[in-house]
Amino acid sequence: MGNLLLWLFYFFSLYAFLPGLVSGMFGFRVFKRGRSPSDVCLTFDDGPDPVYTPQLLDLLQRYNVKATFFIVGKHAEEHPDIIRRMHREGHAIGIHNYRHRSNWLMRPQTVIKHVHRTSKFIEGVTGQRPQLYRPPWGVLNLFDYTSGNDLHIILWSVMVNDWRRSTGAEKIRNRMLKRLKGGQIYLLHDSGNSFGANADAPKNMIAALEQFLTAALDKGFRFVRVDDIMQVTARMVKKKVDLGRRLIVGAWLVWERCFHALFRLQPVNPAGNRSFLHFRLTDYHGEKIRLNEGETLKKGDRVVELHMDNALLYDLGKKSRSPVQLAIQLIRAMEQTMPQLASVLLSRADAASIKAVMGITMVHRGVEQFGFTVSELPKSWFASATRVYLRILLSVLHPQGVERLGERPEMLVPKRIAMSMKEMARRYGVSQVAALEPASPEAADGQLA
Repeated sequence: MGNLLLWLFYFFSLYAFLPGLVSGMFGFRVFKRGRSPSDVCLTFDDGPDPVYTPQLLDLLQRYNVKATFFIVGKHAEEHPDIIRRMHREGHAIGIHNYRHRSNWLMRPQTVIKHVHRTSKFIEGVTGQRPQLYRPPWGVLNLFDYTSGNDLHIILWSVMVNDWRRSTGAEKIRNRMLKRLKGGQIYLLHDSGNSFGANADAPKNMIAALEQFLTAALDKGFRFVRVDDIMQVTARMVKKKVDLGRRLIVGAWLVWERCFHALFRLQPVNPAGNRSFLHFRLTDYHGEKIRLNEGETLKKGDRVVELHMDNALLYDLGKKSRSPVQLAIQLIRAMEQTMPQLASVLLSRADAASIKAVMGITMVHRGVEQFGFTVSELPKSWFASATRVYLRILLSVLHPQGVERLGERPEMLVPKRIAMSMKEMARRYGVSQVAALEPASPEAADGQLA
């Protein structure tokens, strides 16, 4: 018996209590408040009621106010003319289940049937499929998050206990005015026929609402549908994200300049336009790598370490309309830069001491056409840190931002690219291959002479 009670406790917590808690406290997968300085939403649950809903619609029409109704399907079937009037007068119509029952007390399949039946009725009467859903009492179960429908779950930010007759019109009005600010979603009821409500309670709500509308409109507030404020909120969130992204990019570009100065990176074309690639000479410290031309890169060999100019990459990303266009621009930049890089390196006095050119990048698809070999990074803390670093960088610099990180994540793995200096000379500087060969004793004697 004890195990059964414990199992029931865990089931209820997972199925009912936790989803409601997470949604109510943190707004997970629900919309409960908008972002607007002056837009406010009025929402009405449990109707339509043959007595009070027409009175409410008269009041809204008189003040030219739009609202959102979450209707009970069974009530709507009994009063389709009221639903037609809601739609005709420009109000949004959402679903409040077919019967006013808690989702905690119904199986997932039953909830789906309630929603589907109510949706089908609304669409049949209005010609529009509803997009908004508010479960009775705002109670969600685990499957409401994964029901597979395209409905937006709507909760509220202000509740005034208007379903009780004892609350009275004055308290309702005062509570509504006290919480008046842009973005609020008010929960009100145009029917008192649900469990725990008083049948005549909407009378007080309507009286309070008229006084509230007068005061709010005088203060410059507008009353809009929930779907309208959702669009406004989405635009404001996008602007905020864009601003945050610009700040991140600005800080990132400052760090780029510091990084270049700290590691003394040299541009490939210092006298020309901005350089797509920068480099520095260093000693190789990794495991052995098989290069082209049958050579092997080993610890201690002198290498050229390549770095993309991320500021230039960011500019290319901003101007690119798609990932394909960005890829094309990257290929063109590499085609222009590789001969320049070869010229700079092969003309150095120490060119013969350089074994290879290498770098670490997530932009490694197709680099073989430029002469590079591609290899996996060995598992280490450095590889893990590099992976995180480059994924953050891609989310900032790529034209699709973080959306790109969700597409074929197996392709977004940093890899090592390398090319022997002999291969670079063969491809991009044939006339200077001799500069890479150590001098013979005879030649050395001749030079000394």
